[in-house]
Amino acid sequence: MARQLISEKPVDIFQVMPKVDLHRHLEGSLRLETIAEIARDEDLPVPKTEAELKPLVQMMAKEDFGFRNFLSKFATLRLFYRSPEIIAKVAREAVEDAARDNLFYLELKFTPVALARAQNFALAEVMDWVCESVAQASLDFNLPTRLIASVNRHEPVALAEQVAALAVERTGRGIIGLDLAGNEAEFSAEPFIDIFRQARSGGLKVVIHAGEWKGADNIRQAIESMEADRIGHGVRVLEDPQVCAIARERAIPFEVCITSNVQTGVVSGYSSHPLPAMLKAGINAVIATDDPTISQITLGDEYRLAHQDLGLTSQNLVDCLMACAKASFLPNVEREALSSRLKAALSNFPLQ
Repeated sequence: MARQLISEKPVDIFQVMPKVDLHRHLEGSLRLETIAEIARDEDLPVPKTEAELKPLVQMMAKEDFGFRNFLSKFATLRLFYRSPEIIAKVAREAVEDAARDNLFYLELKFTPVALARAQNFALAEVMDWVCESVAQASLDFNLPTRLIASVNRHEPVALAEQVAALAVERTGRGIIGLDLAGNEAEFSAEPFIDIFRQARSGGLKVVIHAGEWKGADNIRQAIESMEADRIGHGVRVLEDPQVCAIARERAIPFEVCITSNVQTGVVSGYSSHPLPAMLKAGINAVIATDDPTISQITLGDEYRLAHQDLGLTSQNLVDCLMACAKASFLPNVEREALSSRLKAALSNFPLQ
């Protein structure tokens, strides 16, 4: 019989349990109070209070749950990256907030083009600011953190080429991967295939957002043509048994973000989320946050949802956590150390 979590105080329990997040975007992780502070200090043409800013940068309960609305929050957030100090601050706070949620390891995606655009910063400089800030925060908050540079499929391929080349140059400064994100519903990944193959040859791991806003064919393309090491979301994999078989055979990790999938309209509600069915089908699915600020969640909240709303057992959660460690892009020795640390912490966790 599967052990069940003690649930007198579920939010506290899921916050204090040890966790790993492999899919979290820096640009979706800004503190609301920091956003309001920047708006006032920079006199931006937006509301200046947290209450007024909230619906512009966060998903609200009574608004449309769809990908266009979700992406619109990023359009507003791109106004706020006004200085090197601001970019360094929000990067540091993202690591600090993850540490408060008792993460043992974090892979943080960041989009240099988004961070550079408001003030036309050089992409290389923006990437250096993030690398430096995250490296220091990783030490200060005792949270090992690595970076994944992200490019959007709905933006020019030339920008992606620049980011990929700069990321390869910074593989010794905390950048370990290249990610393709953005508007999957209306833009193909085809123009980016060569860029990602070159990034892989330059030492970067590859993550592709696929099978979120379009079907399983995009997952097949990500695995077979783009040689993805992991799939971002991929919740539509079950639509095609052949793609399921490919993913299962290759044990490709799928970074599943429950609340985000509901808010972007990929699934109609928590009760219909495919994560349990993915696990039952043998898909190597792990739990992640996507954009904690936009979705108003923590990783602890996502594990609580998985347990209480999706029906995953405590053993399922433990298995997902261990799968997260195994799916990380850390070198073998560091990955094994993370797994051992997680296993030891989980052995003392209040399960019955």
